[in-house]
Amino acid sequence: MRHTISVLVENKFGVLARVSGMFSGRGFNIDTLNVAPTHDATLSRITVVLKGDDAALDMVTKQLRKLVNVVEVVDFKEGQAVQRELLLVKVKADGKTRSEILQIADIFRAKIVNVAHDSLIAEVTGDEGKLAAFLKLLEPFGILELARTGQLALKR
Repeated sequence: MRHTISVLVENKFGVLARVSGMFSGRGFNIDTLNVAPTHDATLSRITVVLKGDDAALDMVTKQLRKLVNVVEVVDFKEGQAVQRELLLVKVKADGKTRSEILQIADIFRAKIVNVAHDSLIAEVTGDEGKLAAFLKLLEPFGILELARTGQLALKR
């Protein structure tokens, strides 16, 4: 089963290593990991997406709550959170294909953030399904590079 876990932590040295080590030490493979400061500069939010059974994950979340610098741990159930991801993708684009790529980007509400002679870079945000559909339509043009943030999530 896939889980999205939000861990609010004190913004201190070594906290990320301890939190991610807790997952790997219990045999979980992290699908995505995102860390950033919150509106309070003393706190950061770690968002982890992983697969695992409920019983083992329940034990890990309890152990996370015991870590010194952890303020809050939330395991989001299906539909409990708004989840988004950011994708930057560089696509081959010449004079013949550029307009078609721009139409696809417009359909997905993507922003074109860089245009070069033989390529362009698009920025798009959304859920995993939206990003997968966007990438599938761009594949025939030739994806040169891509970078993803991993999922972010906030409770509804």
